[in-house]
Amino acid sequence: MTASAERADVIVVRAVGWDDAAAAALRAAMGEEMGARYADRLAARPDYLPRGMDVEPESVAYTGIAYAGADLPVGHVALRRLGADLELKRMFVAPSHRGTGVARALLAAVEDAARALGGSRIILQTGDRQPDAVRLYEREGYTPIPLFPPYERLVGSRCFEKALT
Repeated sequence: MTASAERADVIVVRAVGWDDAAAAALRAAMGEEMGARYADRLAARPDYLPRGMDVEPESVAYTGIAYAGADLPVGHVALRRLGADLELKRMFVAPSHRGTGVARALLAAVEDAARALGGSRIILQTGDRQPDAVRLYEREGYTPIPLFPPYERLVGSRCFEKALT
């Protein structure tokens, strides 16, 4: 394997601002994918997405981008403050890099960031049409919890937590 091929396999997660161009592009890609997965629900109920789903930039405590090699952004994750909790938001891995360890690297980075912020747990919401995400979270030690606001009225929500040690 050449040195450049080895570098392409290395995943590095860097903290960036919420408004970083790569972060915005990855969130847009996630929005397109989720829009397609849940299109029928969105079409059937204009009020399907509850208020509070949008992430207000001032609530974001951490944004991380996973890079493959030196400069290819392939994943995104953020933490927002939600009351006394830190909520994992907008975790996304580019389809070209799924199954390569990017998601685990993003989770490790966000958990480290949560600890540095003094968090005792991370909470998150995902959907029933994201079985790969559910499996990842369960495999990485996240356990199901009751639905929390604003997701309690979002059909198909699955909520999880992980205590940080």
